[in-house]
Amino acid sequence: MSASHPRALAPIVFAYATFVLAGLSAGVGGVLLPAQLLDYRLDKATIGVTFFAFSAGFLLAGATAGTLIHRLGTRAALTTGGAAFIAAGLGTATRPAFAVLVGVQVVAGYGTGVLESVLNAYLAALPGSTTLLNWLHAFFGVGALIGPPLATWMLGFTAWTSVWLVLALACAPIVAGFQLTLRATAGSAPTGALAGAPTGVPDPPPARGLVRAAGRRPAVLLGAVFLAVYVGLEISVGNWGFSYLVAERGHGDLLAGYTVSGYWLGLTLGRFVLSPAAARLGWTANRLMTACLIGVTLAAALLWLVPATAVAAFALLGFWLGPVFPTTMAIAPALAPGELAPTAIGLLNGVSVLGGALFPFLAGAIADRSGLWTLAPFALALAVAELLIWWPTVRHMTTAAPVQPAQGLNAST
Repeated sequence: MSASHPRALAPIVFAYATFVLAGLSAGVGGVLLPAQLLDYRLDKATIGVTFFAFSAGFLLAGATAGTLIHRLGTRAALTTGGAAFIAAGLGTATRPAFAVLVGVQVVAGYGTGVLESVLNAYLAALPGSTTLLNWLHAFFGVGALIGPPLATWMLGFTAWTSVWLVLALACAPIVAGFQLTLRATAGSAPTGALAGAPTGVPDPPPARGLVRAAGRRPAVLLGAVFLAVYVGLEISVGNWGFSYLVAERGHGDLLAGYTVSGYWLGLTLGRFVLSPAAARLGWTANRLMTACLIGVTLAAALLWLVPATAVAAFALLGFWLGPVFPTTMAIAPALAPGELAPTAIGLLNGVSVLGGALFPFLAGAIADRSGLWTLAPFALALAVAELLIWWPTVRHMTTAAPVQPAQGLNAST
């Protein structure tokens, strides 16, 4: 069944809606923080415990997503993740005690991580996976862009807990959509069952030992480190960019805010634009990735060496960073083919969150000691590290398939 068939297209649409929702939940976080600090009467260090709790749940999801797919099938795995997300949203909406909120954040991280990992695995098994996955993560960017103004608007007339109530309610029809459009499977085979295509009835692979087997593959380990560095670079620039522009480049708050928004917009546009362009040029996913990494390195160098170009450098950095994460997910079946692919995708997705916590922390610690000017060389160092990790990763890959256009999502197919 091709992706142009309505039954195959509908789950893709619901997948994109899921990532808009995930982006919304990420985007509202910063806006809700001041209200949470005031409500719970906490300092910034204490509220930060919720970030680590969310990361712990997300990492657990990455380690278990492959097993969920193999034991329960794609539809049930998505239902599990969606149910956890809804439960966490409803729990947060009750304004629980802070200790309970920390536990709820573990559930929120787990639900979000399962949804993301399973959908990455699902689309990685479809024709045109590189483009489909780039668009999937671009819709995360769309949600992240909408989230802050939405939360700001809601806080004008309601409590911060109501924002999470809306997110929980929004997840319910998405889970129902997956129930209606995906077949129920138990112990899905990695490609056919994930894609929803007709298959025979192969013996289901053993669920036990999947994480250990995937984790022993050098390509998977390299890919996990690669994505941890990528997410660290993305979040470091996103979190510290505003302060860098104001303190070091002398920009006003308004221009600095617009520049950081341009960075996130560039990240989203890069995912929408570069993969279809690569498909038209007949590039492989490896070649697209190499081009993006070179673009990231040059943009980071421009930010450091030519400070007057900071506004353009931020936008270019986001643009070239955009396809890196989804393209890595698209090539994951070449890192651990066969029944290990969903587990490898879960591990890559889960471990990436560690980089998102570690490297922004390091960037802040270095800035405290030496000044915010260090953000630019720090970003360049991470960009170079990505290139150095990517080259041995490619050598361990089993295939180098061309980037294919997404089927059934435009008028030409």
